[in-house]
Amino acid sequence: MSKPTIVVLKGDQTGQELLDEAMRVIDPAITRVDVNFETYDLSLENRRATKNEVVREAAARIVETGLGIKAATITPPEKGGVGSPNALLREYINGQVILRTGRRIPPVRPLAGVHAPIAVVRMAVDDAYGAKEWREGEGIDEIAWSTRKITRRTCRKVAEFTFRLAKRTHAKVFGGPKFTVSPLYEGMFKEELDDAAARYPDVKYDPQLIDATFALLLEATGEPLVIPALNRDGDTLSDLVLKMFGTIAGAESVILSLDDNFDVKVALTEAPHGTAPSLQGKNIANPMAMIMAGAAVLRYVGTDKANLASRAIYEAALEVAYDGIRTPDLGGSAATDEYVNAVIHEVQAKLEVWDALG
Repeated sequence: MSKPTIVVLKGDQTGQELLDEAMRVIDPAITRVDVNFETYDLSLENRRATKNEVVREAAARIVETGLGIKAATITPPEKGGVGSPNALLREYINGQVILRTGRRIPPVRPLAGVHAPIAVVRMAVDDAYGAKEWREGEGIDEIAWSTRKITRRTCRKVAEFTFRLAKRTHAKVFGGPKFTVSPLYEGMFKEELDDAAARYPDVKYDPQLIDATFALLLEATGEPLVIPALNRDGDTLSDLVLKMFGTIAGAESVILSLDDNFDVKVALTEAPHGTAPSLQGKNIANPMAMIMAGAAVLRYVGTDKANLASRAIYEAALEVAYDGIRTPDLGGSAATDEYVNAVIHEVQAKLEVWDALG
């Protein structure tokens, strides 16, 4: 049986520096997981040089291997340029779900007393991000138009994934679209969520309009939640949720492509933050999200060894922070590589001890 291959997508500025640190953690010499790494350069310079052909080649390879990890990349401001590779990657790998989970970072105090994990299951395609836009008229009478679309197939896959995740994590499905204002468009997503709720009667289901969801999150405390959302709503919501736990750099982002049986066939992981050019070369950026992206991609390798290594990395990333080795954004004074070195030590120790205990 051939070794699994993880496609590594290089990025820009601090994003690439953090990917390099994360790769140290998921090195087979550390994790004991026998995988290959295949690298594609998605830096802005190379995307421009190849006119985004490197993005298409990388995505095609991710579809073949089923596994990818990506650094943050620059989105240039000019019109008609290469743009962001993120939307292209989601389209090319047929991604339907973006999963981001806010969780406590001991001993960082979360906002609003939030305690249990909150997972945002965001629609990865369509909606406002695939809309056609144009303008008509002139001056004060100029009108801007936008046409959006969603498909029932994607709505069903997002809804099914939401309830499966809630069942597995003993969480409540909470929130949803504003179907009262948009009964046909957003109502399609609500219909699929209601149908999924009927298929999973043992999962708690508390549908809320998106604006109420934002407001009620400030009262969330000890109950784990899974929140399904349309593409744009989920983009906004996931940033808020991660920040509620202390920092957007504290959790990974996972783009998933599901087959018609709702099983994961492609997983592309990344940090949810940007390239942080002001931190480049300073060795103070928080690598936690990128390290957790590495842990997440190992989880989708699908072997017992990979699952064990994934768990070890998640635990180590949080335990090291608990022990006081934290980057400045979390109130500490540790350098980036100092934190990573401590995580590597903890991962190795855990795997050694677990092996000894059988």
